[in-house]
Amino acid sequence: MHRTTAWLMSACVVTAAVLYVPQFAEAVGRRELVVRVHEICGALLPVPVLLGLASRAFRADLGRLNRFHPYDRTWLRTALRREREPRPSGKFNAGQKVYAGWIAGAALVMLGTGLLMWFTHLAPIEVRIGSTFVHDWLSLAVGIVVAGHVWMAIGDPVARRGMRTGSVDRPWAEREHPLWEPELDDTPRGDE
Repeated sequence: MHRTTAWLMSACVVTAAVLYVPQFAEAVGRRELVVRVHEICGALLPVPVLLGLASRAFRADLGRLNRFHPYDRTWLRTALRREREPRPSGKFNAGQKVYAGWIAGAALVMLGTGLLMWFTHLAPIEVRIGSTFVHDWLSLAVGIVVAGHVWMAIGDPVARRGMRTGSVDRPWAEREHPLWEPELDDTPRGDE
């Protein structure tokens, strides 16, 4: 699910860059094709998450992402102050929780504004102008935040391997996510 979402989001970011940066537009050409790829990938972006809801494990992870604990505030405080002391976290640290919530909300806003721009008969011109403004500026913010997400992933090869294989080394998990194991006692595993 993460990989499919990443490919769709990458296609949206790349096609948006081609649509808005004149040098990229000249190099690629085929504007109508680029617009169609952008629209289709944007419309498909919620599909992996919706399909993922069939998995109990995914729903359990959504529950973990959706709960902020007192230790998450500690994690954020130490991260923002760039302190070297241990940062307590469960399966997902507070930064991952904030990112997941922000990107989910941004994707919904992008989908809504994109649909208003795609289906021009749905709203008056004033609303479509506002939608274009919000869509354009939010897409810039999404591009920056996604670049930060990728940068963090590049710096953590164990986490990347965990995304690919579904498992991580116990020492890494105990060091980076010390409260993860107690969480496992409270949530279902797999799709039993």
